[in-house]
Amino acid sequence: MFEKVVMTFHEKFKQYDLGEGHPFRGDRFVNAVRFFERQGLLSLPQITLVEPQPASREDLLRIHDSSYVDLIFRLAKENKPYDVETPVSPEILEAAMLIVGGAIRCGKAVYQGKAKRTISLGGGYHHAGRSYGGGFCIFNDIAVLVEYLREKYGVKRFLVLDYDVHFGNGTSDIYFRDPAVLYVSLHQDPRTLYPGTGFVKQIGGGEGEGYNVNVPLPPGTGDDTYLYALNEIFVPLAEEFNPEVIVANGGSDPHFADMLGNLRLTVKGFFSLSRVIKETADEVCGGKIVLMPGSGYNPTVLPPCWYALVAGAVGLEEINVKDPYDPPTEPPHCRSVVENTVDKLKSLLKKNWACFR
Repeated sequence: MFEKVVMTFHEKFKQYDLGEGHPFRGDRFVNAVRFFERQGLLSLPQITLVEPQPASREDLLRIHDSSYVDLIFRLAKENKPYDVETPVSPEILEAAMLIVGGAIRCGKAVYQGKAKRTISLGGGYHHAGRSYGGGFCIFNDIAVLVEYLREKYGVKRFLVLDYDVHFGNGTSDIYFRDPAVLYVSLHQDPRTLYPGTGFVKQIGGGEGEGYNVNVPLPPGTGDDTYLYALNEIFVPLAEEFNPEVIVANGGSDPHFADMLGNLRLTVKGFFSLSRVIKETADEVCGGKIVLMPGSGYNPTVLPPCWYALVAGAVGLEEINVKDPYDPPTEPPHCRSVVENTVDKLKSLLKKNWACFR
C-alpha cells in the first residue's frame, strides 16, 4: 500500500525568471519536472501532481507587513526591482503568488488527510522577512505556510529544516523569538557567503531562546560530514521537540558544482539527506512533511538533485541517478571543524534541550 504524495506545480512558475545572465532562471521548474518524468517519478501511483491556486493578499498579510506587500505590488506594476539582484515585474509577482499558493496547497493536503508527504516544488524563499526581501526572494512562502496552518488548523509546533547552502535570514528573523517554531539551518559558513549571518551563537531570543539553531559548515564540506551534522543536531532536536509537521526547504545549491556555494554534496548526498528527513518525520510527526526544493544555480545538476530530494521524501529505497561530474574529495580539516561546531552548539543549547546534556 503506497502512501499518497501531493506535489504542486504550475506552468507559470517559469515566470519567476530574474533575467538574462541572472543565476535564478525560470526554466528550472520545467526542467526539473521533465527530469522527474524521464525518471518515471510522476508515473508512480502514489504521486499526484496538483496545480495550485495563487495565494491571496490575506495569506501574505499573515506574516508580511502591509506596507511591504504594497511596495512589492507597486514595484511589480512599475516593473522596478526591489534591489540590484531581485527584480520585480507583473510576471514575477504572478509566479510568486502561485508558488506561495503551492505551499499553502501542500499544507492543506496534509491537514485535510489527503497526503502525509507533500512537495511544494520551487518553494523556499527564505531570505524574505516580514518587511523586507532580497536574495532573489520577495515573499517568504515557508512563513506564510506556517501562519496559514497555525490559523486554519491550530498547529502548535513546527520544525523548519533549512538545508539551503545560504542561511535563511528571513525565516530566522521572523521566528527568532517564537518557541512554536524550531528553526534548524545547515548552511555554509556565513563569513564566506551571502547573507553574512547565521552563526552558532544566534540561538534565538526571549521565549524563543534555543529554538533558532545554526550549523555553519566550512567550504568543502561533503556528504559524510554534512550527514554527521544533520544526525547530531536535527534528529535529536526533532525527537525532543516532537513537532506536528516538518517543513524542509533547500534545493541543489549545496552541490559541489553549484556556482553560488562551496559545499560538496553529491546527488547521493541529497538523497541521503532527504531520507533522514522522511525517517525522522515518520518517527516524530506521523510522516507529515512539506518539502520545498527550490534553490540551485547550476542548471545541469539542479534537476537530478531536486529529483534525489523528492525521491527520498517520497520513500524510494534507491535511485539510479549519478552526478554529471566526478565529485571532489572533502578537505581533511572539514570534519574536525564541523565536530567542533557541533560540540559548541550542543554546549550552547544544553540548557534548553535535554538531548544535549
